[in-house]
Formats: sequence, structure tokens, C-alpha cells
Amino acid sequence: MQAIRHTSKLFRSPRKSSLRPSSKMSVEASSERPIVYDIPVSNHGARVRFVLYKKGLESMYDLKPPTSIGGLQSEQYKALSPQGKMPLLVLPDGTALPESEVIVQYLLEKHRDVGPSLLAATPELRAKANLITRLHDIYIASIQACMYRAMDSPEMRCKQIGDLAAQLDILDKAIVGPYAAGDDITAADGALFPTMVFCDFMLPTYFGWTGLWETRPKLKAWWATISQDPEAARIIKEVREALDGWAESDRWNKTGINAQVKLEGFKWSY
Repeated sequence: MQAIRHTSKLFRSPRKSSLRPSSKMSVEASSERPIVYDIPVSNHGARVRFVLYKKGLESMYDLKPPTSIGGLQSEQYKALSPQGKMPLLVLPDGTALPESEVIVQYLLEKHRDVGPSLLAATPELRAKANLITRLHDIYIASIQACMYRAMDSPEMRCKQIGDLAAQLDILDKAIVGPYAAGDDITAADGALFPTMVFCDFMLPTYFGWTGLWETRPKLKAWWATISQDPEAARIIKEVREALDGWAESDRWNKTGINAQVKLEGFKWSY
């Protein structure tokens, strides 16, 4: 079977169908192969793609955009993912698994005998990998939108940018090196590096950061290491190209971010 290519063309919406919504969802759910609903810019979806790439599973999974079943807020999609978020994995029997870390753990368990384990070598290092993933998911991913979404309150955006700086400092101390949890590349790296693409792209350009890497030496060394991994580099390219599209669409002006950053009395740069 032909490997999936992750380009913007891959995620184009299909032609409109005459199927009723319920029928259309049934068709998707009964696919011969599991379906991952995702788009290239999603840092959460990227961690799922990382596992697929790293373990050589691409030919076993179809990748489609949420728009192929109506979009994130459609009745069809929310019947499968009630939060209306991506990524979403739908198995051939119709079982729907939302949430990126749930999908990652399913893939690691389902395909434990295929490719690298993406697990750290010892219980202690596996605990460290889990900690790094939790630090990312609870304290960084939860506020990442302050870098790119419209917010009425510049005070709230400014606070979250400061919180993000503090959490990156904590993350810097947690990194073991050379990978997140030691000598082996793990799913913790996959959770972390797509979001760091966001930080690397947005914080210096739109918020004036000058010390994203320089003031965080362990994180800087880790970033240099993970960027050399072929599958990680592939995903970094995918996400960056999608972010280039955001920039070309003038997103940071349209969301009011550029105007807020120009206001006096706020600290944006770290």
C-alpha cells in the first residue's frame, strides 16, 4: 500500500456527496483502515503523526481533515469527538478515540512489536518521560493559544505569555538529554517538539523574544538534537509550512495581536 504523503493537498476536502449525514458518518466509520482526522498545523495531531512515521505505520492509516465529515463543530464530527477537537482516530469498527495522548498510547500498545518502542529504557526514565508529557499537556498546551488566537483582553494575553515563559523554564530543568527522557527518543519528544515549532515561529517574530533558547540551555540542546531526527524534521517542516500560511494570511494583524503587543505597559518579550 502506498505511504501517506503529508502535504497540504492531502488535507483537501473531498467533493460534496449526496449522502445524508448519518450515512456519510457510517461510511467513514466502516473504512477498511483506521482514519486519523487531523490537519498539518495541529501540534497535537503532529504527535500522532510522529508515532505513525517513526513506527512505519503510514500505509496502515488514512489521514483526513475534519472537513471531510463536516468540520470540527459539525454534528457528524461531534458525534465522534464531543469536544469538537482534533486529532481523532476512528477505528474500522467505528470506535472513536479523541485526544492526542490517548491515540498515541493506543498506537504504542497496538503496534508494540513494530518499529521503535518510543519508550524510555527504565521505569525511572519512563516516569520522567511521562512527567515531561504532563508538563507540556497541562501547563503549556493549555495556554498556547495566547500566541495566535484573538483575545479581547491584552492583560490576559500578557499574563499567559509570562506563564508560558515560566513553564518553559520548568521544562528546561526537566529535560534529561540528549532526548527528552535520556538516550532514547520517546513519545515525550513527540508530544513536545511540535509545540516548540509554534514557540520558535511565533515568540521571536510576534512577541520580540530574544532568549527562547539561549536562556534555556537544556531545551536548546534538546531542540538541536530532535531537529536532526528524520521523522521529527519531516513534521517540523509540515507544521512550519502551515504556519507560513497563517503568516501569509495576516493572522497576527487580523486577530489583533500585533496591536495589543504595541500597547504600553505590558511585558511581552522574555
